[in-house]
Amino acid sequence: MAANAEDMITLTGAEQDSGGSNLSGATAPATEDFVVTDNSELGIYEAAIGGRTAAGLVYNKVGSRVILLATSVLPEFRGRGVAARLIGGVLDDLRRQGKTATATCPFTAAFVNTHPEYADVLDPAFPRSAGHGH
Repeated sequence: MAANAEDMITLTGAEQDSGGSNLSGATAPATEDFVVTDNSELGIYEAAIGGRTAAGLVYNKVGSRVILLATSVLPEFRGRGVAARLIGGVLDDLRRQGKTATATCPFTAAFVNTHPEYADVLDPAFPRSAGHGH
């Protein structure tokens, strides 16, 4: 696990009002810590909930452009909006770093389509992979 604070992004839910409480065994997503970490050695952004890996977004870097390849959520965490929170966190991080993204992952492309506030993060020349035109 990366101990570098710069590689770690902590996202808090809108309903979350208690800052530092760590309730082991809590299952309500609003009270759990949701942390996105860039595991650059493996080329994957990982989402952890309550310290347990819940999802991952595989990527490749080409210069200052990041190609978002595939999103996967572990079965026990599906249906809880984890993938959307992960993608939003990744796009926020890329924006902060001044990088652009190419969405080859269909779920990521659909997320950006329904969240136009992230359209500026997509690379203007390569917003999506070839062959997925609409």
